[in-house]
Amino acid sequence: MRLLYHFPLDPASRKIRLMLSEKGLDCELREERPWERRDGFLALNPAGEIPVLVEDGGQAVADHRAIAEYLEETHPAPALIGGDAQARAEVRRLAGWFDGKFHREVTAHLVEEKIGKRLAGKGQPDSGAVRAGHANIHIHLDYIAWLVDRRTWLAGELFSLADIAAAAELSAVDYVGDVPWDAHQGARDWYARVKSRPSFRPILGDRIAGAPPPKHYADLDF
Repeated sequence: MRLLYHFPLDPASRKIRLMLSEKGLDCELREERPWERRDGFLALNPAGEIPVLVEDGGQAVADHRAIAEYLEETHPAPALIGGDAQARAEVRRLAGWFDGKFHREVTAHLVEEKIGKRLAGKGQPDSGAVRAGHANIHIHLDYIAWLVDRRTWLAGELFSLADIAAAAELSAVDYVGDVPWDAHQGARDWYARVKSRPSFRPILGDRIAGAPPPKHYADLDF
């Protein structure tokens, strides 16, 4: 069976887990703490970053962007980067927005500061970074609401990698209770639809020892 090295609260890992589930691909999960720089893991990915997908034959695919493209090419149904060239470009643009811009401006300031630092033994959260994350998230939630006011899903009429990438990041931030859902109904409605998909159930079951999520985290009617 294929194997995925991941960490439960890592958005890139969550993105690939969601993609595998949406495509109906079985996968054994193996938790990896990349800050430990384990030799066996570095042999699979010298960059030392999760996730890493290992196929049945032992072939390893590293980098979440490369893994997403690999899965789409090797298992094209259901298409998660579908449509014509323009539609595929828009899916990739939005996936890149959340993988990159959202992660830098929000997730890194909230999840990594509040939980990542503690797990890696890097001290207390930087209060300035946390304030920046709280300020930045409103811009992104407004953008989500703007998009879904004009589309069924983020990149158009069909559920896609754009939705997966956005929900992977937001779910990690929601785990630490820092998504102001009440102030952003449009984004909340979209996330509720994603959260209700069967592929999301294992994500909602994730728990970090000593850091439980808020009560609404796994509630589909939050």
